[in-house]
Amino acid sequence: MDDSVIQGIAGSAGGIVAMSATYPLIFISTRAAVETRNESKPIVQAVLDIVRREGITGLYSGLNSSLLGIAVTNGVYYYFYERSRGAILKSRVGGKGLSTIESIITGLVAGSATTIISNPIWVVQTSQAVRTLNQGSSNASGRPKKPGFIEAVRGILEKDGISAFWRGIGPALVLVMNPVIQYTVFEQLKNTLIARRTTKLRLAGAAAATAVLSDWDFFFLGAISKLTFYSSVATASTYPYIVIKSRMQAGHSSALGYKSTLDGLLTILQEEGIHGLYKGVGSKLTQSVLTAAILFAGQRRIYEITKKALLTASKL
Repeated sequence: MDDSVIQGIAGSAGGIVAMSATYPLIFISTRAAVETRNESKPIVQAVLDIVRREGITGLYSGLNSSLLGIAVTNGVYYYFYERSRGAILKSRVGGKGLSTIESIITGLVAGSATTIISNPIWVVQTSQAVRTLNQGSSNASGRPKKPGFIEAVRGILEKDGISAFWRGIGPALVLVMNPVIQYTVFEQLKNTLIARRTTKLRLAGAAAATAVLSDWDFFFLGAISKLTFYSSVATASTYPYIVIKSRMQAGHSSALGYKSTLDGLLTILQEEGIHGLYKGVGSKLTQSVLTAAILFAGQRRIYEITKKALLTASKL
């Protein structure tokens, strides 16, 4: 099996693990992003309010479509990233990793392809996550009904047509820069760590040795790549686009009178202030760091297990 396909499968599986572990934080940040009232709640209070109104399962509304979304998103991203990365490395002599510019180009190719392909799934997930905010019907327990994946798809098609599945594609493409910066920082940190450890091994007498990173190395490198100054600046500068994207994907933009992404940003700034552009940013940052750490560690481990299993199977 092609190595980039294995990377894609491992990326999908790693994403599912990371998403399952951090989904309540994603749910809270999405709810906060589409909320137009000028109110701010601590993460703990937001969790308690949702549990009181909708039960503990309320924190997992839209999880099914999110798992599908993250599986497709990570699978496609890792596949295109590894294909692009492999093509660049094969085009030159030497075993060095990607340079900063090469990492950025690779990330842009992978991120753009991923965004276009996966946007419909995130439209459905966002619709599910915010549906109960303004829904009057409830189930036997008195809690709001939660639309299933198929029901949400049908509702979007009936109301807005197939083009609605690409709502928010503009700001989503702008947000491609976030993973580009994160993966670029990760790639450079990984290359630096491998080079330093390899040098130490060779100085110790292992002339042909090359350092191998552990799961914990990938875990911490993933977290650091998200926490780094440049990534924090990227989040600060692009988070308003996440707010706009969420409102567009939830179908709120037309009701709120947003004529375009820029008009939406200016409208929020005028009506809700600078705070409105950063609703849910606290839970989003927490979730992003945890997800990155779990994803990088999980993807690498699953990749190695899968490759080893396929190698063993081929020898039978």
